[in-house]
Amino acid sequence: MSITLKLAWKSLLNRKTTALLTILTVAISVILLMGVERIRTQAKSSFANTISGTDLIVGGRSGQVNLLLYSVFRIGNATNNIDWKSFEEFSNHRSVDWAIPISLGDSHRGFRVMGTNHSYFEHYQYGQKQHLSLAKGEEFDGLFETVIGSDVAKSLGYDIGTEIIIAHGISDVGFSRHENTPFKVVGILAPTGTPVDKTVHVSLEAIEAIHVGWESGANLGNEPSKEQLLQMDFQPKQITAMLIGLKSKIQTFALQRQINTYKQEPLSAILPGVALHELWGMMSVAETALLIVSVFVVVAGLMGMLSSLLTSLQERRREMAILRAMGARPRHVFTLLVSEATVLTSIGIICGIGGMYAMLAIAAPIITANYGINIALSGITSHEWMLLGFVQLAGVIIGFFPALRAYRQSLSDGMTIRI
Repeated sequence: MSITLKLAWKSLLNRKTTALLTILTVAISVILLMGVERIRTQAKSSFANTISGTDLIVGGRSGQVNLLLYSVFRIGNATNNIDWKSFEEFSNHRSVDWAIPISLGDSHRGFRVMGTNHSYFEHYQYGQKQHLSLAKGEEFDGLFETVIGSDVAKSLGYDIGTEIIIAHGISDVGFSRHENTPFKVVGILAPTGTPVDKTVHVSLEAIEAIHVGWESGANLGNEPSKEQLLQMDFQPKQITAMLIGLKSKIQTFALQRQINTYKQEPLSAILPGVALHELWGMMSVAETALLIVSVFVVVAGLMGMLSSLLTSLQERRREMAILRAMGARPRHVFTLLVSEATVLTSIGIICGIGGMYAMLAIAAPIITANYGINIALSGITSHEWMLLGFVQLAGVIIGFFPALRAYRQSLSDGMTIRI
């Protein structure tokens, strides 16, 4: 360690309280800057990884963001349903490799219920083309069997064999529950970090069965018993949306155009990637606002450090004069003060990084549970290193201002400074 850094370190130790407060200010600003950046990038990644390997999402005629939100993220409701005959026609299309029907509209204690078939467990992909897997149990086979997401099982304490009651609509209230048709949990999916974790999965036939005797969300009073329903044969009449995988990507736009101009009923076919890009573009204003706020917090922290250094400089004029009298040149004094600012900023950055990881370790499970955003405690990215580099550079530049003032002072201050 050079003599200048030793002097800077000793000087900071002599002013512990001021130095610690300055470091704390810089650390808090770095925590906010890095935390916002980490959550922003991880949120974007989580949104992008929610669905993978799906070429088209088809639903009733609506905007592509709305269709994406209710079919993939389970947010909101469909404007119209799709006739089952339309699903059969397009699922058997020569260019379609597989098709997954989705039926939404019911819920269980705040979690969405989704009707589907075995194609969902076979073909649905998320992340880097990862398939769904069961942590426990098996796929549903009986009419009143269900496979639940990991968050549903964890939040409600469910396990294999638990019986649950599904409610009509999003609001799970007494008069809307299908009390006479309890479902048995036969499978629990492994965590995915997507809305799948917050979904209760049942068969399409089960969705039809529990609504026998119901009309427009009301129980008409002639609801059959569970035993009677088990004797019936159910065929879906309508679904909410469908996910399509094609044999060749080249056929994507041709099939999309054919679906969008389908004469039997008004349908919309969207590309998930394009819709995700539009969705993120809508959120970019909030994203930019958060980044600007965090930058201003960093600036405020550095301004606090500048204020502290300038204030302490007035109290250290005698110290500077003694250093000059002992042979220190003006450039030595200049370097000393810049070194102090550099050390304070560096320690503040290190503390800020540690604080960020500590806070993310605590907040990550909460964010994942409540918002479905998976925050990975990964290493610092090149972009984050660049941001930290800018903070360090700004701290060094801040040190130039008190250093220049001290540089201009001379031995004329003498050993008898008037205060």
